[in-house]
Amino acid sequence: MKALLTFVLGALTAFAPLSIDMYLPSLPTLQGELGTTATAAQLTLAAFMAGLGVGQLVYGPLSDRFGRRRPLFAGIVLYVLASAACAFAPSIHWLIALRFLQALGGACGVVIARAIVRDLYQGREVARVLSLLMLIMGAAPILAPMLGGWVLVFAGWRAIFGLLALIGGIVLVLSVVAIPRAAPGSGPAGSPVSFGSNLRALFKDRGFIAATLAGGFSQSGMFAYISGAPFVFMELHHISPERFAWLFGMNAMGLIAASQLNRRLLSRYSPARIANTAALFSAAMGTVLLGLALTGVGSVLTLVLPLFLFLASLGFIGPNMAALALEEHGSRAGVASAILGSAQFATSAAAASLVGLLNDGSMFSMAVVMGACAAATGVMSFVVLGREKAAEDAGPLQAR
Repeated sequence: MKALLTFVLGALTAFAPLSIDMYLPSLPTLQGELGTTATAAQLTLAAFMAGLGVGQLVYGPLSDRFGRRRPLFAGIVLYVLASAACAFAPSIHWLIALRFLQALGGACGVVIARAIVRDLYQGREVARVLSLLMLIMGAAPILAPMLGGWVLVFAGWRAIFGLLALIGGIVLVLSVVAIPRAAPGSGPAGSPVSFGSNLRALFKDRGFIAATLAGGFSQSGMFAYISGAPFVFMELHHISPERFAWLFGMNAMGLIAASQLNRRLLSRYSPARIANTAALFSAAMGTVLLGLALTGVGSVLTLVLPLFLFLASLGFIGPNMAALALEEHGSRAGVASAILGSAQFATSAAAASLVGLLNDGSMFSMAVVMGACAAATGVMSFVVLGREKAAEDAGPLQAR
Protein backbone atom coordinates (compact mmCIF):
# COMPACT_ATOMS: atom_id res chain seq x y z
CA MET A 1 0.00 0.00 0.00
CA LYS A 2 2.90 2.36 0.76
CA ALA A 3 4.32 1.73 -2.73
CA LEU A 4 0.94 2.57 -4.29
CA LEU A 5 0.69 5.77 -2.23
CA THR A 6 4.19 6.84 -3.33
CA PHE A 7 3.34 6.17 -6.97
CA VAL A 8 0.10 8.15 -6.69
CA LEU A 9 1.83 11.11 -5.03
CA GLY A 10 4.47 11.04 -7.78
CA ALA A 11 1.76 10.95 -10.46
CA LEU A 12 0.05 13.94 -8.84
CA THR A 13 3.27 15.97 -8.99
CA ALA A 14 3.60 15.03 -12.67
CA PHE A 15 0.30 16.66 -13.70
CA ALA A 16 1.99 19.96 -14.61
CA PRO A 17 4.96 18.65 -16.65
CA LEU A 18 2.72 16.16 -18.44
CA SER A 19 0.18 18.84 -19.33
CA ILE A 20 2.87 21.19 -20.63
CA ASP A 21 5.34 18.89 -22.37
CA MET A 22 2.88 16.46 -23.96
CA TYR A 23 1.12 19.11 -26.02
CA LEU A 24 4.14 21.23 -27.00
CA PRO A 25 4.75 19.25 -30.24
CA SER A 26 1.19 20.05 -31.31
CA LEU A 27 1.44 23.86 -31.13
CA PRO A 28 2.12 24.40 -34.88
CA THR A 29 -0.64 21.94 -35.81
CA LEU A 30 -3.33 23.41 -33.58
CA GLN A 31 -2.30 26.89 -34.73
CA GLY A 32 -3.08 25.88 -38.31
CA GLU A 33 -6.29 23.99 -37.56
CA LEU A 34 -7.72 26.76 -35.36
CA GLY A 35 -6.65 29.45 -37.84
CA THR A 36 -4.73 31.50 -35.29
CA THR A 37 -1.30 33.07 -34.82
CA ALA A 38 1.80 31.67 -33.14
CA THR A 39 1.45 34.32 -30.42
CA ALA A 40 -2.11 33.25 -29.63
CA ALA A 41 -1.09 29.59 -29.58
CA GLN A 42 1.67 30.43 -27.08
CA LEU A 43 -0.96 32.06 -24.87
CA THR A 44 -2.37 28.59 -24.19
CA LEU A 45 0.91 27.87 -22.36
CA ALA A 46 0.88 31.22 -20.54
CA ALA A 47 -2.71 30.62 -19.42
CA PHE A 48 -1.73 27.21 -18.06
CA MET A 49 1.17 28.69 -16.09
CA ALA A 50 -1.11 31.39 -14.67
CA GLY A 51 -3.68 28.81 -13.58
CA LEU A 52 -0.94 26.75 -11.99
CA GLY A 53 0.24 29.73 -9.95
CA VAL A 54 -3.24 30.72 -8.78
CA GLY A 55 -4.34 27.17 -8.05
CA GLN A 56 -1.46 26.43 -5.70
CA LEU A 57 -2.55 29.29 -3.43
CA VAL A 58 -6.10 27.91 -3.38
CA TYR A 59 -5.58 24.23 -2.60
CA GLY A 60 -3.01 24.63 0.16
CA PRO A 61 -5.24 26.54 2.60
CA LEU A 62 -8.30 24.46 1.64
CA SER A 63 -6.47 21.21 2.38
CA ASP A 64 -5.43 22.49 5.81
CA ARG A 65 -8.98 23.47 6.63
CA PHE A 66 -10.99 20.62 5.10
CA GLY A 67 -8.48 17.77 4.96
CA ARG A 68 -6.41 16.60 1.99
CA ARG A 69 -8.85 14.29 0.20
CA ARG A 70 -11.80 16.54 -0.67
CA PRO A 71 -9.82 19.45 -2.20
CA LEU A 72 -7.59 16.94 -3.99
CA PHE A 73 -10.48 15.01 -5.53
CA ALA A 74 -12.26 18.26 -6.51
CA GLY A 75 -9.10 19.48 -8.22
CA ILE A 76 -8.57 16.24 -10.14
CA VAL A 77 -12.20 16.22 -11.31
CA LEU A 78 -11.80 19.79 -12.57
CA TYR A 79 -8.57 18.77 -14.32
CA VAL A 80 -10.26 15.80 -16.03
CA LEU A 81 -13.30 17.81 -17.17
CA ALA A 82 -11.20 20.73 -18.43
CA SER A 83 -8.80 18.37 -20.25
CA ALA A 84 -11.72 16.67 -21.99
CA ALA A 85 -13.22 20.05 -22.89
CA CYS A 86 -9.87 21.16 -24.40
CA ALA A 87 -10.21 18.29 -26.86
CA PHE A 88 -13.41 19.87 -28.20
CA ALA A 89 -12.33 23.54 -28.07
CA PRO A 90 -13.89 25.29 -31.12
CA SER A 91 -11.47 28.24 -31.13
CA ILE A 92 -8.17 29.41 -29.71
CA HIS A 93 -10.00 31.67 -27.25
CA TRP A 94 -11.88 28.71 -25.81
CA LEU A 95 -8.68 26.69 -25.64
CA ILE A 96 -6.87 29.46 -23.72
CA ALA A 97 -9.69 29.66 -21.17
CA LEU A 98 -9.92 25.89 -20.82
CA ARG A 99 -6.16 25.57 -20.39
CA PHE A 100 -6.42 27.98 -17.45
CA LEU A 101 -9.15 25.80 -15.90
CA GLN A 102 -7.10 22.67 -16.59
CA ALA A 103 -4.16 24.15 -14.69
CA LEU A 104 -6.43 25.39 -11.92
CA GLY A 105 -7.50 21.79 -11.40
CA GLY A 106 -4.08 20.20 -11.87
CA ALA A 107 -2.44 22.56 -9.38
CA CYS A 108 -3.91 20.45 -6.59
CA GLY A 109 -1.43 17.68 -7.35
CA VAL A 110 1.95 19.03 -6.34
CA VAL A 111 0.70 21.17 -3.43
CA ILE A 112 -1.33 18.48 -1.71
CA ALA A 113 1.16 15.71 -2.52
CA ARG A 114 3.90 17.63 -0.67
CA ALA A 115 1.54 18.29 2.24
CA ILE A 116 0.63 14.61 2.49
CA VAL A 117 4.32 13.66 2.57
CA ARG A 118 4.79 16.07 5.49
CA ASP A 119 1.69 14.63 7.19
CA LEU A 120 2.98 11.08 7.05
CA TYR A 121 6.74 11.52 7.54
CA GLN A 122 9.14 13.56 9.64
CA GLY A 123 12.73 14.79 9.51
CA ARG A 124 15.02 13.31 6.91
CA GLU A 125 12.36 10.86 5.80
CA VAL A 126 10.45 13.77 4.22
CA ALA A 127 13.46 14.54 2.02
CA ARG A 128 13.87 10.86 1.14
CA VAL A 129 10.25 10.53 0.00
CA LEU A 130 10.35 13.82 -1.93
CA SER A 131 13.49 12.55 -3.69
CA LEU A 132 11.60 9.38 -4.61
CA LEU A 133 8.74 11.44 -6.05
CA MET A 134 11.25 13.18 -8.32
CA LEU A 135 11.90 9.82 -9.96
CA ILE A 136 8.33 9.88 -11.26
CA MET A 137 8.01 13.64 -11.78
CA GLY A 138 11.39 13.84 -13.50
CA ALA A 139 10.47 11.14 -16.00
CA ALA A 140 7.53 13.19 -17.26
CA PRO A 141 9.55 15.82 -19.19
CA ILE A 142 11.51 13.01 -20.87
CA LEU A 143 8.58 10.82 -21.90
CA ALA A 144 5.81 13.39 -22.41
CA PRO A 145 7.12 15.06 -25.62
CA MET A 146 7.68 11.67 -27.26
CA LEU A 147 4.23 10.42 -26.22
CA GLY A 148 2.62 13.66 -27.37
CA GLY A 149 4.40 13.41 -30.72
CA TRP A 150 3.15 9.87 -31.28
CA VAL A 151 -0.43 10.79 -30.41
CA LEU A 152 -0.22 13.84 -32.69
CA VAL A 153 0.91 11.70 -35.63
CA PHE A 154 -1.68 8.96 -35.21
CA ALA A 155 -4.71 10.76 -33.76
CA GLY A 156 -4.25 14.53 -33.93
CA TRP A 157 -3.71 17.24 -31.32
CA ARG A 158 -7.18 16.93 -29.77
CA ALA A 159 -6.46 13.34 -28.77
CA ILE A 160 -3.58 14.57 -26.60
CA PHE A 161 -6.04 16.30 -24.30
CA GLY A 162 -8.25 13.22 -24.35
CA LEU A 163 -5.26 11.19 -23.17
CA LEU A 164 -4.56 13.72 -20.41
CA ALA A 165 -8.19 13.41 -19.28
CA LEU A 166 -7.82 9.62 -19.21
CA ILE A 167 -4.61 9.86 -17.17
CA GLY A 168 -6.34 12.22 -14.76
CA GLY A 169 -9.25 9.79 -14.37
CA ILE A 170 -6.90 6.90 -13.59
CA VAL A 171 -5.02 8.99 -11.02
CA LEU A 172 -8.37 9.97 -9.45
CA VAL A 173 -9.37 6.31 -8.97
CA LEU A 174 -5.95 5.43 -7.56
CA SER A 175 -6.08 8.45 -5.23
CA VAL A 176 -9.42 7.37 -3.79
CA VAL A 177 -7.84 4.02 -2.95
CA ALA A 178 -4.40 5.16 -1.80
CA ILE A 179 -4.77 8.54 -0.07
CA PRO A 180 -5.34 8.04 3.69
CA ARG A 181 -8.73 9.14 4.94
CA ALA A 182 -7.26 10.76 8.03
CA ALA A 183 -3.59 11.48 7.47
CA PRO A 184 -1.88 12.94 10.55
CA GLY A 185 -2.13 16.69 10.63
CA SER A 186 -4.64 16.96 7.79
CA GLY A 187 -7.79 17.76 9.69
CA PRO A 188 -9.66 21.06 9.70
CA ALA A 189 -7.48 23.94 10.73
CA GLY A 190 -10.05 25.42 13.08
CA SER A 191 -11.26 28.96 12.62
CA PRO A 192 -11.84 31.13 9.57
CA VAL A 193 -8.85 33.29 10.57
CA SER A 194 -6.47 30.34 10.66
CA PHE A 195 -5.18 31.09 7.14
CA GLY A 196 -3.99 34.52 8.19
CA SER A 197 -2.46 33.11 11.36
CA ASN A 198 -0.68 30.43 9.35
CA LEU A 199 0.72 33.02 6.94
CA ARG A 200 2.03 35.14 9.80
CA ALA A 201 3.69 32.12 11.38
CA LEU A 202 5.32 31.14 8.08
CA PHE A 203 6.66 34.59 7.25
CA LYS A 204 8.07 34.98 10.77
CA ASP A 205 10.10 31.77 10.29
CA ARG A 206 13.46 32.79 8.88
CA GLY A 207 14.35 29.18 8.12
CA PHE A 208 11.15 28.65 6.11
CA ILE A 209 11.75 31.79 4.06
CA ALA A 210 15.39 30.88 3.38
CA ALA A 211 14.64 27.27 2.42
CA THR A 212 11.72 28.35 0.22
CA LEU A 213 13.84 30.94 -1.59
CA ALA A 214 16.75 28.52 -1.97
CA GLY A 215 14.44 25.95 -3.59
CA GLY A 216 12.83 28.65 -5.72
CA PHE A 217 16.11 30.08 -6.99
CA SER A 218 17.48 26.61 -7.78
CA GLN A 219 14.38 25.75 -9.81
CA SER A 220 14.66 29.14 -11.52
CA GLY A 221 18.10 28.12 -12.75
CA MET A 222 16.51 25.08 -14.37
CA PHE A 223 13.80 27.19 -16.04
CA ALA A 224 16.46 29.58 -17.33
CA TYR A 225 18.10 26.54 -18.95
CA ILE A 226 14.78 25.29 -20.36
CA SER A 227 14.04 28.75 -21.77
CA GLY A 228 17.47 29.37 -23.26
CA ALA A 229 18.75 25.94 -24.29
CA PRO A 230 16.68 25.58 -27.51
CA PHE A 231 18.13 28.85 -28.86
CA VAL A 232 21.68 28.13 -27.69
CA PHE A 233 21.86 24.61 -29.11
CA MET A 234 19.55 24.60 -32.13
CA GLU A 235 19.97 28.17 -33.44
CA LEU A 236 23.38 29.21 -32.17
CA HIS A 237 25.16 25.86 -32.59
CA HIS A 238 22.86 24.44 -35.30
CA ILE A 239 22.31 20.99 -33.79
CA SER A 240 19.28 19.05 -34.99
CA PRO A 241 16.07 18.81 -32.96
CA GLU A 242 16.72 15.09 -32.57
CA ARG A 243 20.16 15.67 -31.03
CA PHE A 244 18.74 18.41 -28.82
CA ALA A 245 16.06 16.00 -27.56
CA TRP A 246 18.81 13.54 -26.61
CA LEU A 247 20.76 16.26 -24.77
CA PHE A 248 17.61 17.42 -23.00
CA GLY A 249 16.79 13.87 -21.94
CA MET A 250 20.35 13.24 -20.76
CA ASN A 251 20.25 16.29 -18.49
CA ALA A 252 16.87 15.24 -17.12
CA MET A 253 18.30 11.81 -16.35
CA GLY A 254 21.14 13.49 -14.44
CA LEU A 255 18.62 15.33 -12.32
CA ILE A 256 16.72 12.11 -11.59
CA ALA A 257 19.88 10.15 -10.77
CA ALA A 258 21.04 12.87 -8.38
CA SER A 259 17.72 12.87 -6.54
CA GLN A 260 18.00 9.11 -6.02
CA LEU A 261 21.59 9.40 -4.80
CA ASN A 262 20.30 12.04 -2.41
CA ARG A 263 18.10 9.39 -0.74
CA ARG A 264 21.20 7.35 0.10
CA LEU A 265 23.25 10.32 1.31
CA LEU A 266 20.49 11.28 3.76
CA SER A 267 21.37 8.23 5.85
CA ARG A 268 24.72 9.89 6.64
CA TYR A 269 24.27 13.64 6.21
CA SER A 270 21.59 16.17 7.09
CA PRO A 271 19.40 17.72 4.35
CA ALA A 272 20.87 21.17 5.02
CA ARG A 273 24.49 19.99 4.61
CA ILE A 274 23.74 18.11 1.39
CA ALA A 275 21.81 21.03 -0.08
CA ASN A 276 24.50 23.53 0.90
CA THR A 277 27.27 21.49 -0.72
CA ALA A 278 25.17 21.07 -3.88
CA ALA A 279 24.40 24.80 -3.93
CA LEU A 280 28.11 25.66 -3.84
CA PHE A 281 28.76 23.19 -6.65
CA SER A 282 25.86 24.66 -8.64
CA ALA A 283 27.32 28.15 -8.21
CA ALA A 284 30.69 26.88 -9.45
CA MET A 285 29.08 25.41 -12.57
CA GLY A 286 27.15 28.64 -13.11
CA THR A 287 30.44 30.53 -12.96
CA VAL A 288 31.94 28.18 -15.55
CA LEU A 289 28.98 28.74 -17.89
CA LEU A 290 29.24 32.49 -17.46
CA GLY A 291 32.96 32.31 -18.19
CA LEU A 292 32.29 30.38 -21.40
CA ALA A 293 29.73 32.98 -22.44
CA LEU A 294 32.00 35.96 -21.72
CA THR A 295 35.04 34.46 -23.45
CA GLY A 296 33.06 33.28 -26.44
CA VAL A 297 34.61 29.81 -26.35
CA GLY A 298 31.37 28.02 -25.55
CA SER A 299 30.76 25.15 -27.96
CA VAL A 300 28.48 22.14 -27.77
CA LEU A 301 31.31 20.01 -26.37
CA THR A 302 32.34 22.55 -23.72
CA LEU A 303 28.73 23.22 -22.67
CA VAL A 304 27.52 19.66 -22.21
CA LEU A 305 29.41 18.78 -19.01
CA PRO A 306 28.85 21.98 -16.95
CA LEU A 307 25.17 22.02 -17.93
CA PHE A 308 24.76 18.37 -16.94
CA LEU A 309 26.48 18.94 -13.59
CA PHE A 310 24.53 22.16 -12.94
CA LEU A 311 21.20 20.43 -13.48
CA ALA A 312 22.23 17.32 -11.55
CA SER A 313 23.05 19.47 -8.51
CA LEU A 314 19.40 20.56 -8.42
CA GLY A 315 18.42 16.97 -7.60
CA PHE A 316 20.16 17.45 -4.25
CA ILE A 317 18.80 20.93 -3.57
CA GLY A 318 15.08 20.70 -4.41
CA PRO A 319 13.93 17.78 -2.20
CA ASN A 320 16.07 18.81 0.77
CA MET A 321 15.02 22.46 0.75
CA ALA A 322 11.36 21.48 0.42
CA ALA A 323 11.71 19.13 3.39
CA LEU A 324 13.45 21.82 5.45
CA ALA A 325 10.79 24.41 4.58
CA LEU A 326 7.99 22.06 5.72
CA GLU A 327 9.85 20.62 8.70
CA GLU A 328 8.48 22.90 11.44
CA HIS A 329 5.03 23.41 9.94
CA GLY A 330 3.20 20.09 10.05
CA SER A 331 -0.05 21.67 11.27
CA ARG A 332 -0.04 24.11 8.34
CA ALA A 333 1.65 21.93 5.74
CA GLY A 334 -0.93 22.81 3.06
CA VAL A 335 -0.37 26.56 3.30
CA ALA A 336 3.40 26.05 3.58
CA SER A 337 3.38 23.86 0.48
CA ALA A 338 1.32 26.45 -1.39
CA ILE A 339 3.72 29.28 -0.51
CA LEU A 340 6.66 27.06 -1.43
CA GLY A 341 5.17 26.19 -4.82
CA SER A 342 4.06 29.75 -5.60
CA ALA A 343 7.49 31.15 -4.77
CA GLN A 344 9.09 28.61 -7.09
CA PHE A 345 6.57 29.46 -9.81
CA ALA A 346 7.13 33.23 -9.48
CA THR A 347 10.93 33.10 -9.48
CA SER A 348 11.00 30.55 -12.30
CA ALA A 349 8.68 32.63 -14.47
CA ALA A 350 10.86 35.70 -13.83
CA ALA A 351 14.03 33.78 -14.71
CA ALA A 352 12.58 32.43 -17.96
CA SER A 353 11.37 35.94 -18.91
CA LEU A 354 14.80 37.45 -18.17
CA VAL A 355 16.49 34.98 -20.50
CA GLY A 356 14.27 36.22 -23.31
CA LEU A 357 14.59 39.92 -22.44
CA LEU A 358 18.39 39.80 -22.17
CA ASN A 359 18.90 37.72 -25.32
CA ASP A 360 21.64 39.35 -27.38
CA GLY A 361 22.09 36.58 -29.92
CA SER A 362 24.58 34.66 -27.76
CA MET A 363 24.43 32.28 -24.79
CA PHE A 364 25.10 35.18 -22.38
CA SER A 365 21.50 35.67 -21.24
CA MET A 366 21.04 32.00 -20.33
CA ALA A 367 24.43 31.81 -18.59
CA VAL A 368 24.06 35.01 -16.57
CA VAL A 369 20.56 34.15 -15.33
CA MET A 370 21.61 30.58 -14.44
CA GLY A 371 24.67 31.94 -12.64
CA ALA A 372 22.67 34.55 -10.73
CA CYS A 373 20.10 31.95 -9.66
CA ALA A 374 22.87 29.61 -8.47
CA ALA A 375 24.52 32.42 -6.51
CA ALA A 376 21.23 33.35 -4.84
CA THR A 377 20.63 29.69 -4.00
CA GLY A 378 24.05 29.53 -2.36
CA VAL A 379 23.36 32.59 -0.20
CA MET A 380 20.03 31.22 0.99
CA SER A 381 21.49 27.77 1.63
CA PHE A 382 24.10 29.32 3.97
CA VAL A 383 21.24 30.86 5.96
CA VAL A 384 19.58 27.44 6.24
CA LEU A 385 22.85 25.75 7.22
CA GLY A 386 23.51 28.48 9.81
CA ARG A 387 20.13 27.77 11.35
CA GLU A 388 21.00 24.08 11.63
CA LYS A 389 24.37 24.85 13.24
CA ALA A 390 22.66 27.17 15.73
CA ALA A 391 20.30 24.33 16.63
CA GLU A 392 23.27 22.00 17.11
CA ASP A 393 24.96 24.50 19.43
CA ALA A 394 21.75 24.83 21.42
CA GLY A 395 21.51 21.09 21.99
CA PRO A 396 22.37 17.66 20.55
CA LEU A 397 20.85 17.12 17.10
CA GLN A 398 18.55 14.17 17.33
CA ALA A 399 18.81 11.61 14.58
CA ARG A 400 15.72 11.50 12.48
